[in-house]
Amino acid sequence: MPDVVQKASEEIVTAGLLIIGDEILSGRTADKNIAYIASHLTAIGIQLQDVRVVPDEEDRIIEAVNTMRSRYSYVFTTGGIGPTHDDITADSVAKAFQVAIEVDPRAVAMMRERYAPERLTEARLRMARIPEGADLVDNPISRTPGFMIDNVVVMAGIPSIMQVMLDAVSSKLRTGKKMLSASVQVNAPEGDIAPVLADVAASFPDVAMGSYPFFKDGRMGAHLVLRAMDLVELEAAEKALRAELTEHNLLS
Repeated sequence: MPDVVQKASEEIVTAGLLIIGDEILSGRTADKNIAYIASHLTAIGIQLQDVRVVPDEEDRIIEAVNTMRSRYSYVFTTGGIGPTHDDITADSVAKAFQVAIEVDPRAVAMMRERYAPERLTEARLRMARIPEGADLVDNPISRTPGFMIDNVVVMAGIPSIMQVMLDAVSSKLRTGKKMLSASVQVNAPEGDIAPVLADVAASFPDVAMGSYPFFKDGRMGAHLVLRAMDLVELEAAEKALRAELTEHNLLS
């Protein structure tokens, strides 16, 4: 991992998110990380384009890591790096890269800042096992690090710890053009709005447009969200949409 913060460029930097854990798929635990990661990456200039959830199964994790790391600029994983036998993310990532995995002295040194020697049990030392060639991702909360190997960032599943890990690694990431957005609230049913939105969208192919309905105070409406990388194009599309909505008496 380079020490120099790389400046944002005009390129498009993409990401996939891999959520690992039987507890997510079974419904015992609700994922609380997707929205945070998506928002964070969007803000720094990385587009989250794919989210996958896989069980604690080595073959599934390896397949997903290898598929996603070849497709996106970065892959972020959450979950499966704890002290129990079913926490197999680190081992699976090592196998995906075909490298060894051992207890890393750097990780042990971090953990000693929190744990007394007698508390660094064999189970806890499982969390210090890092694939060969990986850089550590700091964790100021519990001092048990995540890691980054090539373009794969491995983080904890606990939201508070995941968030500090994501903050710690962000300055090391290459970033690109930021996705910009604008929104228009329309107090009318989607069925009335749809033809207007479709016509304007056809005129601005580089601006993504979506409709998100709501029901408030007994009335139906929709938030129309426009997204683009070019500010001039985005502003032109918003202006055109507002004009068409006004023309059709849909915008008060």
